[in-house]
Amino acid sequence: MNVDEPVLLHTEGHVLYITLNRPRALNALTHTMVRAVDEALVLAADDDAVTAVVIRGAGGRGLCAGGDIRSIYEDARAGRRASVDFWRDEYRLNARIARFPKPYVALMDGIVMGGGVGVSAHGDVRVVTERSRVAMPETMIGFVPDVGGTHLLAGAPGELGTHLALTGRAVDAADAILCGLADHFVPSHHLADLATALAGSTTPAEVTETVLRYATDPPEGELAAHRAWIDDCYAAETVEEIIDRLADSGLAAAKETADALLTVSPTALKVTLAAVRRAGRLGSLETALDQEFRVSCRAFTGHDLVEGVRARIIDKDRAPRWSPAELRDVTAAEVARHFEPLGDQELGLAST
Repeated sequence: MNVDEPVLLHTEGHVLYITLNRPRALNALTHTMVRAVDEALVLAADDDAVTAVVIRGAGGRGLCAGGDIRSIYEDARAGRRASVDFWRDEYRLNARIARFPKPYVALMDGIVMGGGVGVSAHGDVRVVTERSRVAMPETMIGFVPDVGGTHLLAGAPGELGTHLALTGRAVDAADAILCGLADHFVPSHHLADLATALAGSTTPAEVTETVLRYATDPPEGELAAHRAWIDDCYAAETVEEIIDRLADSGLAAAKETADALLTVSPTALKVTLAAVRRAGRLGSLETALDQEFRVSCRAFTGHDLVEGVRARIIDKDRAPRWSPAELRDVTAAEVARHFEPLGDQELGLAST
């Protein structure tokens, strides 16, 4: 094992351990990393000596902060299409994780955002800690939740998923479990012991039993107490009406949310709302990923993704100039354009 590689693989007992190894970049995913994880899973699925897979992040600050946003920005600015190829392989990996025939254990400690959710939350056993911060923050950069995020968020109770999709806010362990993004809480100081103990597991039942030996109740979250206004406000048909309901609710937390949404890309908000609601009707992860690929390809050639990354990551001025700048100027036709078929460039997961 070369400790300088961006993905470290090693087998102990009956378990394949996959470690994302770019700690200085919070283990942000590159195309090379996606391919390495995918190849490892293909081999592990057919290896009778491997009974489970554990994925974790190096460095102690997080499993994965998402895709390499800076490279996507540079790719879009240069008019290249490497990011589209990256998404194609990344979304295929997300589907492979969900279909993986053996227990797939994700240690979701620390930062788990965007692509980090994609390599963890589709697994069988998803473990969070008191340090976990789980989010699909795409709207903050003028993008739309992907990596199966629309499918996951559409399945959250009530309108919690819509709230998280539009705001991009991170949740803690309890709220990740509440929203269906995680399963078990394990205090971070037990995580290394849990990882070691899993090496002795030879069956899916033993994997679950091992995790449960270390699992306990998480500290109380925040979302459950806000369910009433979240469910009421986000049940509205349009983004404009959602914001109006939030602003007029008389609740400080709702009003703050309305104000925050007004700073986000209007196009990203409208496309995200449509994407999550469509994903809820589509049903399967594969059909949602096919839809997300269409949306991502269209967003890649738009204005707001490049501008959002510039404002948040490159120049860090936090002053994006969205186009259109107002919700009223984002037409239904523009939203619908994001979902149009790609012809022979379709991802095609639902048909495989």
